[in-house]
Amino acid sequence: MMANQKALHTTVACLQNGNVKRLVERRMLEFEAVGRSSPQRIFSELCFCILTANFTAWRAIAIQRKVGGGFSTLSESGLARKLRTLGYRFPNTRAGYIVEARKHKNSLKKTLSSYGGDENAMRDWLVKHVKGLGLKEASHFLRNIGFKNQAIIDFHIVDVLVKYGFIRRPKTLSRKKYLAIEKVLAGIAGLLGLSLAELDLYLWYCETGQVLK
Repeated sequence: MMANQKALHTTVACLQNGNVKRLVERRMLEFEAVGRSSPQRIFSELCFCILTANFTAWRAIAIQRKVGGGFSTLSESGLARKLRTLGYRFPNTRAGYIVEARKHKNSLKKTLSSYGGDENAMRDWLVKHVKGLGLKEASHFLRNIGFKNQAIIDFHIVDVLVKYGFIRRPKTLSRKKYLAIEKVLAGIAGLLGLSLAELDLYLWYCETGQVLK
């Protein structure tokens, strides 16, 4: 292992022994609680992940809180207006995705459970059946409802991996490239004794100084 790659392992290992560890553990418990909650709460998390595509997580969190039950009840035009008022970049397109996704709201938990814990199959189903979800957003949703073995690869994570010499910066993030980077992250997680979900939170902290969702 190269010296700069060892540096990342050392950095995350140090975080595992301090306050960040407690933040990560608390966040993981929160994710599991969402997965055990009502269909409406789980659907709200799905909507949050639809909103995060090409948008900042912290702003999407604020919008999720302000929209609340409106994800389930507002008309498509009403939801678009609400998103626009809240400063969202793609109000019309994402409102359309969210309204279309409502058809899965009450069956989503059962559908995912039918895969018997096969997270790759769950993710593929989400990408195929929920407009607005790519591999990253589907992985994000699964992590936020308590699953642990999918990588959420966005520019923050790519920046960390490039910085420490694990990968070269990809020109595009195709499915093939995404899965290849996911294998790199799985190797790092294995060496640190972490799940991919936990590793993501630590790497986000390394890049942003925050442990969000």
